[in-house]
Amino acid sequence: MTSSGLDLLKKKWPRPLLSAAVGLLVHPASISRELAHASSLFYASSKFSLKAYFGPQHGIRGETQDNMIEWQGFRDTQTGLPVYSLYSETRKPSPAMLADIDALAIDLQDIGSRYYTFVWSMDLCMQACSELGKSVVVLDRPNPITGSAVEGNVLSPSFSSFVGLRPLPVRHGMTMAEIALYLKDNFYPSLDLHVIEMNGWKRSSWFDQTGLPWVMPSPNMPTIETALVYPGMCLLEGTLLSEGRGTTRPFEIFGAPFINADILAASLNKLKLPGVRFRPLFFEPSFQKHAGKICGGAQIHITDRKKYRPFKTGVGVLSTIRGLYPDVPLWKNPPYEYERVKMPIDILAGTDSLRIMIDGGEALDRMEEWWQAECTTFTKQVRKKYLIYD
Repeated sequence: MTSSGLDLLKKKWPRPLLSAAVGLLVHPASISRELAHASSLFYASSKFSLKAYFGPQHGIRGETQDNMIEWQGFRDTQTGLPVYSLYSETRKPSPAMLADIDALAIDLQDIGSRYYTFVWSMDLCMQACSELGKSVVVLDRPNPITGSAVEGNVLSPSFSSFVGLRPLPVRHGMTMAEIALYLKDNFYPSLDLHVIEMNGWKRSSWFDQTGLPWVMPSPNMPTIETALVYPGMCLLEGTLLSEGRGTTRPFEIFGAPFINADILAASLNKLKLPGVRFRPLFFEPSFQKHAGKICGGAQIHITDRKKYRPFKTGVGVLSTIRGLYPDVPLWKNPPYEYERVKMPIDILAGTDSLRIMIDGGEALDRMEEWWQAECTTFTKQVRKKYLIYD
C-alpha cells in the first residue's frame, strides 16, 4: 500500500520549517487516504502556520470545467485565508502573494504527461520562491500511469510554453518530486527545496495498484484510463478535431463532423498499434469544439496497458486523419495556453518537426525512431539522476 506525501505530513514535515509561515498550492485531488483535503489538514496542523492558499488551472476546487478558462482569487469563507489564482493574468506567484510566507508547500496530483499544466505551475512557483529566498516543500504523489514507461520527444526550449516550460519527454515517467529535483538542479540551484517522499510506491505501479483513492485532478480527467491515453490524445487540442471534451469520455473518444467513423476506425486498426483497438462511433459534444454537432470518430479501447503506447497512438490518429482528409484544415491557429504566435500543435509537441512530418506523410515508425532517440538520450543522461523510487 502506498502512502502519499500528504499522508506522511505529520511525520515528515521538514524540521527546519517548524513554526514557519506557509502557503499551500492544491487542487481537488490533494487528498489523503481518508479523503481529507490538504487544505483542511494544513490548516489544522500545529507544525506551522498556514497563511494562504494557491490554486492552479481549474482552481483549488476544480470549478472551471473547460481548459483555458481563467479564474480569479478570493477569500476562503471557512478560514478567512486568501486564495490566489495561478491561472489568470498571473501564473507565477507575485512577490505580494508570497510576502507573508516563509515556505510554499505543493501537493498536486500529476498524471504523467508533459502537457499537464500542474508541473509548470510548480516550476513557476519554484522560480518565484528561488528569487525571493522562500523555501518549497513538495509532497509527492504517484505517477498514475507508472514511473517506468517513458515515451515521446523532448521539448525544445524554443517551443517553451505553459504546456511545457522545460525539456521533458511527453510521457516522462517521473513523479512531481522527481521533476522538482530535476528543475532545482538544472534551473534553480539556490532554491531551498524539501521533498516529502511517498512510502510503498514502486515505479512499475499503476494508480489502481496503490490503494489510494482516485479523485479527478481536473474536470476532464475522470479515470486512470483517461490519464493513460492523454499523452497522445492531448495533441488533438492543437487541431480542429474534437478530443472528446463535452462528452463523458474525454480523450478516449475523438472525431469531427466530416469524418466517416467506419473508415477511420478500420484505417486505425490496420496500423496494428500495440495494446489498443478502435471502435467506430458517433457523438455530439455538449461544449467546446463542434458543440451540438454530430461527429463521426472512434473510441480507444486499451487491450493491454503495459504494451500500449499513448504518444504513438495519438500521432497515429493524426497522421491517419491527415491521410484520409488531406484537403481538410487540421491544425488549430493560436492563441492557445497564453501563446499567441506559435501553432498550438507545435507548443504541445514541443517542436514543429512533428507537424511538418505529419503533413509530409512521414511513416509512423520513422517518426517513432526520431522521438525515441530523443527520449532515450534524455532518460539515460538526465532523468536517471533524479529518480527517488525503485
